[in-house]
Amino acid sequence: MKPITLLSRTSARTLVAAGLAASLLFAAGCAKSEDDDSGGDSAASQDQGDAGQEVAADDAGGKTCAIDAYGGKKLDLKNATVGFSQSEKEANPFRIAETASIKAEAEKRGVKLLTANAQSQFSKQISDVQDLIAKGADLLVIAPLNSDGWEPVLRAAGAKHIPIVTIDRKINATACKDYVSFIGSDFVEQGKRAADRMIETTGGKGKIAILLGAAGNNVTTERTKGFQDRIKEKAPDLKVVFKQTGEFAREKGQQVTEQLIQSKPDITGIYAENDEMGLGAVNALKGAGKKAGDVKIVTIDGTKGAVRGIVDGWIDGVVESNPRFGPLAFKTLDAFTKGEKVSQDIVIKDSAYTKDNAESDLNKAY
Repeated sequence: MKPITLLSRTSARTLVAAGLAASLLFAAGCAKSEDDDSGGDSAASQDQGDAGQEVAADDAGGKTCAIDAYGGKKLDLKNATVGFSQSEKEANPFRIAETASIKAEAEKRGVKLLTANAQSQFSKQISDVQDLIAKGADLLVIAPLNSDGWEPVLRAAGAKHIPIVTIDRKINATACKDYVSFIGSDFVEQGKRAADRMIETTGGKGKIAILLGAAGNNVTTERTKGFQDRIKEKAPDLKVVFKQTGEFAREKGQQVTEQLIQSKPDITGIYAENDEMGLGAVNALKGAGKKAGDVKIVTIDGTKGAVRGIVDGWIDGVVESNPRFGPLAFKTLDAFTKGEKVSQDIVIKDSAYTKDNAESDLNKAY
């Protein structure tokens, strides 16, 4: 069997992950599991268009993992129980769409799914996953809140040779030993693309602020690095004069931006490391009597609210981070449990929204 191919981040070619297209329309009325207390599945499933995940790939391949190296035994995914651990409160459209995608694909495949939501508490996520193992999960899909601190879960899963796939954030552990694969975006590249948009919309001059994501995970670190490195390289006259965490939350993003307006009234642009913080920044600017376009805002995610913000003139660009992991996560688990090789690092291709396509592509946002 040919392996699921690892991303080469410099490749110009892309490969649509097989079988994703048929899975893009989320099923309405997904069955609720015993641990799920979230809503919003139907909202997240509307107007998906052709916005499913694509895997960027090249012919060189990369590191793979197979069940004989990882340990454990082959099984039929249809007869397995999959445990899914969501990290954050599902007030965030990204998390709503992510959970809906996992549920929809499990339902489509007829796979028993157990879910848990850590409600943005890392200690709860650890106990959640341990509980999923105790309830009989044969396979785990984890959306990690933090990158560190997973040793208790890895020991428990390792003792039973339970395959783990992580989505959207990495854990600091060893692939094909502690977990099978990571599926997610190239976050450094996202930061670079956000910087390119900021340079374009500001003319490469002025004072900019960064609303940092939550501490303790690779997404924040890598989105910050990509953005700052690109600004330093391409726009030395664009100065980062303010950095503070908005914790990936709209309310916190608004609070931080209110402080920013007071301390740096001449701010030119704001880079928000997710849409929710960016929308909070918009609220703060409106409250301060600013007009659309007075302060340039670039964000990352691709939620409908942020894309509408482009249409309305308040946001100048959104780099997509696609949350629809269900088809690709289950495809990876299916291949792995059949004995096929899968990539240890499966990185997806993300699109972007600007004033040129925001209105026409709004149906692709989530």
